[in-house]
Amino acid sequence: MSEFQTSSGKGKRRTNLELNLVPFIDLMSVLITFLLITAVWNQVSMIQIGSSLYGKRTDQQQPQMTPDADVPLKVDISNRGYTMTLGRQVINLPMVKGDYDEVGLVAQLEKAKQLYPNKTDAAIAMSDELPYERLIRGMDDMLKAGFPAISVLTGGPK
Repeated sequence: MSEFQTSSGKGKRRTNLELNLVPFIDLMSVLITFLLITAVWNQVSMIQIGSSLYGKRTDQQQPQMTPDADVPLKVDISNRGYTMTLGRQVINLPMVKGDYDEVGLVAQLEKAKQLYPNKTDAAIAMSDELPYERLIRGMDDMLKAGFPAISVLTGGPK
């Protein structure tokens, strides 16, 4: 006699057709979590930093455009050093004795602040292979020089 027969006669067994769905549910929960995490980061092109320094903006306040707002200021951090772009001017700050020239970067950022005193925004990008601490130090240098509205660009320096 086969164990797949379902009649309840003598000598015949009932078949257990319950499916174990726990592994399937576990797999789906992992896949959905992975999808949600990766979908968010595919859409990010820039993260705004420093907006909490001035408090939250209400709907009644209009964004004020300063005359210096159209001049882009960007700092790229690579394994060769810093590259600062101010408008069309590109300033390379190579590594000094195997370390990043933070003093030179702050000096160049302060010169940019003297040229454009109303400018408060700046952008920073870093190579993926560098430690996160390097990005924080670059942001600290921007804050020291008077640029509180810092944007972190994704995709590394260009």
